[in-house]
Amino acid sequence: MELGKTQNRIEAMNFRLYRRALHPELFHIHQRHQVRRRLYQAEIWITGLSHLITVHVKKVFCTELTYAEGESLPDNGLITSFRFRGERDHEEVVEDGLTHILSSQVERMSPHVFEAFYQEISRQAKRRGLFMQFEDQAVDGSLPPFTYVDYEARDRELHVHTFLAFAEECSLLKLQSIFEVQSRRPRFN
Repeated sequence: MELGKTQNRIEAMNFRLYRRALHPELFHIHQRHQVRRRLYQAEIWITGLSHLITVHVKKVFCTELTYAEGESLPDNGLITSFRFRGERDHEEVVEDGLTHILSSQVERMSPHVFEAFYQEISRQAKRRGLFMQFEDQAVDGSLPPFTYVDYEARDRELHVHTFLAFAEECSLLKLQSIFEVQSRRPRFN
């Protein structure tokens, strides 16, 4: 089964962090982008009303995934998983030299505020990042849900801002992820 093809609700959204890469055949990838820096490489995918980021530092992999409940995923290499509720911060040293920091928030808005935010993000997405609307999931003339992933690739850090908009519910899942790469320095005794 390809992930990212189910119709999602914000209550069903979950997070997983892996110490490995996940195979592309598991997903329906709508958009992808590669980032290459001297110390790391990264892949960013929009996989429906969800996303996946894999950072590769030498022989170490770290994969961040948002997904809808009920989708079948491998457990091999799983570091942590949780359901998104309210606000949450999480930090994980994946391996010496690579740290993952996540801040997430589920936000419910009035229809008026949601529409203004929706239009603002749509304008911003024309200038930068990855953006995908899901017209086939729009209900009764409502705005279509979307996934927007914006990123800043620094020499030792990858900063990613992800917005998953659930238009029917006037709800937003916001994530800020930082992948920090520390260079290993020789130790002198």
